[in-house]
Amino acid sequence: MLQLTLAKSGLLDKIDNHNWRIKLKTKKNIMISVLLLLLLFGATNIGATTKTVQTDSSVIAFSLFYEAFRTKDFNFAYEKGWPVINKYVEKFLQYKPFDKMDKVITHMHDSVATTDEERQKYADELLILFDKAIETPNVKSPENFIIRKPYIIEIWTDAPVEEKISAYLEAFGKLETVNSFYRNRLGQLYEKNISDENDYKLKAIDVYSELAELEPENDLWNQILIRIIGDNPEELADVRKRSWDLDREDTGKAYAYAETCIRFQFFERAVEPLVFLTQKSPEVINYWRKLATVYTRLDQNDNSINAYKTLIELEPENRENYYNLALIYKNLEQLSVSRSYLQKGSNASEEPWDLPVYLEAQLYEQAARDCGFEFEDRLVYLLAVNTYRKAANIGGPNSAAARERINALSSSVPQQEDYFFRKLTSGTVLKIEGRCYGWINRTVTVP
Repeated sequence: MLQLTLAKSGLLDKIDNHNWRIKLKTKKNIMISVLLLLLLFGATNIGATTKTVQTDSSVIAFSLFYEAFRTKDFNFAYEKGWPVINKYVEKFLQYKPFDKMDKVITHMHDSVATTDEERQKYADELLILFDKAIETPNVKSPENFIIRKPYIIEIWTDAPVEEKISAYLEAFGKLETVNSFYRNRLGQLYEKNISDENDYKLKAIDVYSELAELEPENDLWNQILIRIIGDNPEELADVRKRSWDLDREDTGKAYAYAETCIRFQFFERAVEPLVFLTQKSPEVINYWRKLATVYTRLDQNDNSINAYKTLIELEPENRENYYNLALIYKNLEQLSVSRSYLQKGSNASEEPWDLPVYLEAQLYEQAARDCGFEFEDRLVYLLAVNTYRKAANIGGPNSAAARERINALSSSVPQQEDYFFRKLTSGTVLKIEGRCYGWINRTVTVP
């Protein structure tokens, strides 16, 4: 019945006229596929005229390719795929013909080709396919073809290494994000071809430094960096500095030098390029953040404070800046100032944050520890315990540490006899006072 219907439409004659020699079972599958696609594309009348069917030669061609691909007859799919790609591809983009043809050609290269000439032929054809996919409007996920192109050039061709590297760089420039797999391929090309006549060593270090920054949990990138650099990272810092010295206005070279110094903890050396960068581009937050971190590591508190205050001006909603500034003032024992920045940090975001509350409790504990162990001091320990409890109740990453401090201070807070001898009953509110505590301005309640 199916063959009779197709015969009336002239489809079987069309198949015979094109010498499509296939097994009967496959032919039936293709016929069914043709019918289904004709329905999809508007030929809903099975008794369509011969003229209508002839105008759907694109559907017939795609059906043959699609069915051969589905049944894994890749040799036949290869034969029938190119007419679709070259003539009709825009009509069938929703079925991902480029992806299917990619798999077909890859199969022909890996499993059918027996000579280098044949493999080179399939490599060339796949690159042609990628170019057409990239150029065709409305292709789904064109970035897949953009990034696979340099990979095929690398592994399937004998192109010079400079051409392979250039292909990767060109692809990277077209994409917003690049998978670490392809970044690593580029890094390997640089590393394998390092010589005294090129700068591939520095470029390999750039690739893996960026990978290490993007994926800090993956220690592989640091291991590769160590392998490339060797036992003397200071030599790398010297190379970076010489490169910057040759072009002192180049922010990229200054940043690379600063990053190298930070990575290997040459913090004193990192100051110069970071100061240059902040002066050159005072609006770039990343420069100020790194400079503030370097100053903190060097215990240059005044400079660190100024850097963090600049960061607060640039991004007042970032609560981390307030916290880091509060931590510096805590270490300087300027506890009142420290607390004020903790409060600003808490107010910078509506999201609950236990860290500033935990640090505030540390301020009270530090104040009491530095002052004495009289009743008024024990009240400050009670304030610290109450604040630690508040931090624990927020349920953040510092909850466990807060509960530990509560237990540790259990003997430092006033005991029942302390309240009894002073005739203080439960619920009495006591203001924190004393020679060391004028800045606190808080109260506690007798339990």
